[in-house]
Amino acid sequence: MARGVISRYLSTLFFLYLALVSSIYAAQSNNSIDGIRVWPAPENTRLVFDLKDTPDYSYFSLANPQRLVIDFQSTKNLVNLQALAENDKRIKTIRTSTAKNKASTRLVLELHEKYNLNVFPLAPAGQYGNRLVVDLFDQDRVTHSIQTTNKNDKRDIVIAIVAGHGGEDPGSIGAKGTYEKHVTLKIAKKLAALIDKQKGLKSAMIRTGDYYVNHNRKTALARKHKADLLISIHADAFTSSKPHGASVLVQSTRRANSEFTRWIANRQKESELLGGAGDTIKKTKDKNLAITLADMKKEYTMASSYDFAEHVISQLKKVTKLHKKKPEGLSLAVLKSSDIPSVLIETGFISNHKEERNLNSPAHQQKLAQAIFNSVDNYFANNAPDGTYYASVSYKKHKVSRGESLSVVAQRYNVTVRKLKSVNNLNSNVVRIGQTLKIPRAD
Repeated sequence: MARGVISRYLSTLFFLYLALVSSIYAAQSNNSIDGIRVWPAPENTRLVFDLKDTPDYSYFSLANPQRLVIDFQSTKNLVNLQALAENDKRIKTIRTSTAKNKASTRLVLELHEKYNLNVFPLAPAGQYGNRLVVDLFDQDRVTHSIQTTNKNDKRDIVIAIVAGHGGEDPGSIGAKGTYEKHVTLKIAKKLAALIDKQKGLKSAMIRTGDYYVNHNRKTALARKHKADLLISIHADAFTSSKPHGASVLVQSTRRANSEFTRWIANRQKESELLGGAGDTIKKTKDKNLAITLADMKKEYTMASSYDFAEHVISQLKKVTKLHKKKPEGLSLAVLKSSDIPSVLIETGFISNHKEERNLNSPAHQQKLAQAIFNSVDNYFANNAPDGTYYASVSYKKHKVSRGESLSVVAQRYNVTVRKLKSVNNLNSNVVRIGQTLKIPRAD
């Protein structure tokens, strides 16, 4: 009997031990990879690992062949890795490998070549939970070259167009499931098409597909394109469905002054951010001169941004309701450039049911794009940079009087009706008394 009791006692202890080990193992493996998203872009690929809890990770690279190895501690993988990267030009495949312990997961990214790497966690936000982000950047960042010359060597005015959000960042989401990132890209493409049809203007799309571009990269790309203006397109949202209407935002004075202080402190490194005076600002030993030149540039950019924002509002109110009747100053990273006038256009509230329908409508998207284009054309007709085609064209102004038609005005100034309509963005030959027309140089 004693032996039987001891045997049962030991057996019980053994099963308790197994249960304890099992519970410890389970506790160690309580995190999981629930999803993996791959976002290819022209200059980089972003991978986003969706996890149940905060990631505990480490990583290292291997060569010949190029690989990135990521160890997720106390984590199990629930994702089918097959074909995840089949549409990406930087990643050959994603596979598992033997981890340091059974409770962890080791993932191996087999790469086509060596890339600049950025790995960082993200806390839960919006519809997303815990994430680990991996960015693979091409090592040779090719500077974008754009043919921006016209006849007589007059360059085009370049408009950088930023479609807000993209990739794993959907932006705001409407009640019917409309993603802001899709709406902004559609409007941006329509705007670019209008700009590229206009002689003397050239678009530079910062995002051309469904991928994310960080704010610093947006302004860097605009600068590479030698942009004269940056337009960032968004759709607003609120917790209530009541707010509606479009608005135009510019950089706040406080944010601009903060950026200005940083630029001056790093003027040797960042003089390219200060436009034509940048070289002087960089080389001069006179700090007061550097500050004066830089401040003049900053003030000019801010004034130009506000001026253009007013042009946008005057055009938007013709095609949609306004949420704000004047440009509003906010601290926004995408507007921080001191050498490129920049505005952010909220095209409407995606959280408003009616405006969500409108923002999904191709016809309404076209109206918004046309209104923004009109503001670009009107602004640069009176503020054309030196050396541009727009600057070489003399736009006289003519106020239509009683009895005058478009053909009469065209004949008076020796220009074609077609050119007169194009310059003034007219869809018909109808003009009204008191209407002011821009008159281009005679053919």
